[in-house]
Amino acid sequence: MIHRKDINVRDPFIYYENGMYYLYVSRHFEGDKYPSFICYSSNDLEYFNEPKILFKGHDGFWATKQYWAPEMHKYKGKYYLFVSLKSDDKCRGTQLLVCDTPDGNFVPLTETPVTPKDWECLDGTLYIENDIPYMVFCHEWLQIDDGEILAMRLSDDLKEAVGEPILLFKASSLKWVKALDDPFYNTNENSLITDGPFLFKRNGKLHMIWSTFGPKGYATALSTADSLLGKWEHNDIPLFEEDGGHGMIFEKDGRKKLTIHVPNDPSGAERLEIFDLEDLIKERGM
Repeated sequence: MIHRKDINVRDPFIYYENGMYYLYVSRHFEGDKYPSFICYSSNDLEYFNEPKILFKGHDGFWATKQYWAPEMHKYKGKYYLFVSLKSDDKCRGTQLLVCDTPDGNFVPLTETPVTPKDWECLDGTLYIENDIPYMVFCHEWLQIDDGEILAMRLSDDLKEAVGEPILLFKASSLKWVKALDDPFYNTNENSLITDGPFLFKRNGKLHMIWSTFGPKGYATALSTADSLLGKWEHNDIPLFEEDGGHGMIFEKDGRKKLTIHVPNDPSGAERLEIFDLEDLIKERGM
């Protein structure tokens, strides 16, 4: 068994089913030519079983690097991993992998990503509204400086886009957003980040957590709307501002929980942190 404090994880995603929590992670194992997507399982979120490889890059598969941010969504009896992928000659995009179980061998649903092929995109997530599936994703600051979060209707089988992406808002919509000028991230004094959107219902409203940079570094924002394509309102302060983000919301013991990675340190120091959402909102005065 592995304690959660010993697991390096960026962009954590937790899925619960039949008494088991599954933690989805990207990993590039030493000696492997390509990265992999893996999952750890646990019945208490403290101690985890040894990870299982769900999908490994291979010769002939289009994506060769930067396997990021796996999200697991169950849809019509199947399990789908929404993953961000890239190669030297193709833009980063969100592709779907599919399996009959949450921890089995996943295969690509389609040959290429669902996001626009000439856009640098990342962090696609699934949201169902009025029985219509949408992918909510980010158009990267690498192309447009002011990062965007968009919604794109998907076909009923999730294999393709139906219509053009719809802009929900830009990073500059936040009063407290700060540009990230850092050569490591290929950013400059104009780069405003959007990443990691995740949607959930709370108190009759639609909420979205997503991440960017604020006065204290990497941070998690909380935004609200009446519906996915409605007007989005943004809090004047971050939900979490102490160098942590790219999270999601899940339920444990009848309470909504926020999980993010802290710190935002690509050297391997990132760890899974879990907070009670209502307690955090109260503490932040939001």
